[in-house]
Amino acid sequence: MSASTVPDLRYDDTEEDLRASLRALLSTEDRFTDTLARIDGGEPYDAKLWRVLAGEMGLAGLLVPEALGGAGAGHRVTSLVLEELGRAVAPVPYLGSAVVATTALLACDASDLLRRLAGDHMIAALAVPFSRSPHESPPATATATAGRVAGTITSVADALPADVLLAPAADGLWAVDAEGPGVVRTPVVSLDATRQLCDLTLDGAPGERIADGDAGRAAVRAALTVGAALLAAEQLGVASWCLERTVAYVKERRQFGRPVGSFQAVKHRLADLWVDVTQARAVARYAAACAAAPGAEAEIAAALAQAHCGPVAVTAAEECVQLHGGIGFTWEYPAHLYLKRAKASAIAFGTADRHRKALGDLVDLPAV
Repeated sequence: MSASTVPDLRYDDTEEDLRASLRALLSTEDRFTDTLARIDGGEPYDAKLWRVLAGEMGLAGLLVPEALGGAGAGHRVTSLVLEELGRAVAPVPYLGSAVVATTALLACDASDLLRRLAGDHMIAALAVPFSRSPHESPPATATATAGRVAGTITSVADALPADVLLAPAADGLWAVDAEGPGVVRTPVVSLDATRQLCDLTLDGAPGERIADGDAGRAAVRAALTVGAALLAAEQLGVASWCLERTVAYVKERRQFGRPVGSFQAVKHRLADLWVDVTQARAVARYAAACAAAPGAEAEIAAALAQAHCGPVAVTAAEECVQLHGGIGFTWEYPAHLYLKRAKASAIAFGTADRHRKALGDLVDLPAV
């Protein structure tokens, strides 16, 4: 990217207005209590919140063109939504449906499904393991014969509440009705209970091929690349909440007659974390800006985003738990939700190490 085309990473007025609306929606006093109760009850996804986000606010169709009933708002706005959802560890399938699956459908030009995503609030999920890196060869997780799809896919994100599953096969990408015959979804124990994974079994499930072999593989690669790029915004939101909540806590908590935050060791840890989070914001914003134009620059930005933002979110969540002292380790306090989201997201779409290796290959750096 030349100097003349470097994107403006600042938030504009429209984005700030959307941020304010989302934060007001997500900052209710009983939000964390409801989330914990939902986890204990075995229903981690918040269907009511999803209806508000997708239906009333129209955020599920931000990447869908206006001609297909979406907003056509682009990746920058979508990344802002993910940032705020990350700040709230909101248990909704936004990343899997509105970002990853939508990107795959856009690459396939699947107009009917895109209209349903934008207008009918349908939820879609790409049937690949959540840990799959965009730098690996696109997987063929299923086989298709005479319009019937079969295969077993483990650890799929956001597939439990999905209406449609997008299953990669050797001959292309197939759309399968998640509630149809031959589809079994088995929840698995997940570290991050606000984004529960599941194993999929497709046993002769009726499907519709929406892209042939090469086009299907390209769509999966594009979806995973954009997913990795925009996941960085969610990780930024997690890190930002942890930093802000910890700073506020150490200003109030007192030991030896002084605020904990007045001790030099605590100041240094939080100052270092502030630098990391500020850098992560620039990296995540850059990745979102590049995601709009698929190509080498987008792949480099996505790899850079995951190499940096994943570890920053983990560090921020760990510092939040530790600097809160005893309360940080309790079930009632939400710090553990952020730590689990950060740790689980750190291996999503590939680990930081894998992205650093890919980044070196993309910019032709010699291995050491």
